[in-house]
Amino acid sequence: MPDVERWQRDYLNSLVVERGLSVHTVAAYRRDLDRYVDWLAGRGITDPASITPGDVTAYERQLATGDETHQPLASASRARALVAVRNLHAFGLAEGLTTRNAAADMPVPKQGQHLPKALSIDQVQTLIEGVERETPLGLRDAALLESLYGTGARVSEAVALDVDDATRLLGDPDLGLRLIGKGNKERIVPVGSFARAALEAYLVRGRPALRQGAKRATPALFLNTRGDRLSRQGAFNIVKERAAQAGITTPISPHALRHSFATHLLDGGADIRVVQELLGHASVTTTQIYTKVTAEHLREVYATAHPRAQRVTR
Repeated sequence: MPDVERWQRDYLNSLVVERGLSVHTVAAYRRDLDRYVDWLAGRGITDPASITPGDVTAYERQLATGDETHQPLASASRARALVAVRNLHAFGLAEGLTTRNAAADMPVPKQGQHLPKALSIDQVQTLIEGVERETPLGLRDAALLESLYGTGARVSEAVALDVDDATRLLGDPDLGLRLIGKGNKERIVPVGSFARAALEAYLVRGRPALRQGAKRATPALFLNTRGDRLSRQGAFNIVKERAAQAGITTPISPHALRHSFATHLLDGGADIRVVQELLGHASVTTTQIYTKVTAEHLREVYATAHPRAQRVTR
C-alpha cells in the first residue's frame, strides 16, 4: 500500500491528467490536502488503509475549532476542504488503494456546479486530422485521439487497453471495445470506422516500430518511446501537444475529449440513458450535467443566429 503522501500525489496528478483541472484549482486542492496529510501524520497515520471514519470526523471537528498551528476555517473554506478530503478517499477506493471509503458518510457540502468544457466538432476534427500519419508516433497519437473521442473512454481506461482488446475489435465489425472503468466495471462501447481505421494502421505500422529495442515484452496497446505502456501523464501530454500543433488555444485534456463525446452525442439526439451507459456512469444523475451543457449551447446559438434574439430575456 502507498503511504499517505504518495496517495495525495497520485490523486492530485489525476486531477490534472484525468479531469483536466486548471493549475489554480489543483493548487487549491493541494493546500487543503496538505493540511489533512499533516494532521494524519501528527496522529501517526501513514497508511491510507488505516484511516477510519472516526479519524475523518475528528479532522472535520479540527477544521471548525482550529488548533495550535491552524485557525478555525470559515464555513465556505471548511466546505471546500471537506470536499477535497471526500474526493481523495473516493479516489483511493476507486483505484484500489483502500478497501473502504472512510469519508463516505461525511456530509456533502453544497458546491457550485461547474459545467464540463467540450470542444466544438470543428475543433475535434482539426485536432485529429492535423496529426501526421507517416511516423510511428503520429500513428499512435492518431489512434489514441480517435479512441478517446470515438468511445468517450477515460484516459486511464485507454492506456489500460491491451493489443488483444484491439485485435478482437478489428476482427469483427460488430464487436465493441471492452473498457474497464471505475470499480473494475466492464462496459462494451461501439467503435466507429475512423477509430477502427486509426487503430488498424497503428497496429500494423506504428506499434511494431515502437516495440523495437524495448527491454521487455508488454501486452499494452499504446506504447511510449521506450516501448513500454503509455502512462496517463504521457497521454495527457500527447493531447496537449497535438492541440497546440493544431492551433487550439482552448485548455484541453483527455477528459475534454470525453466531455466532447457526450456533448456531441446529446446534441445529435442520443438518449441520455444511452450516453450514461457509454460513459460508464453508475447514475444518470452524473450524466445529466451534459444536458445543461447542451441547453447552454442552444441558447448561445439562438442568441447569435436569430435576428431578434436580443429581445429575449434569459
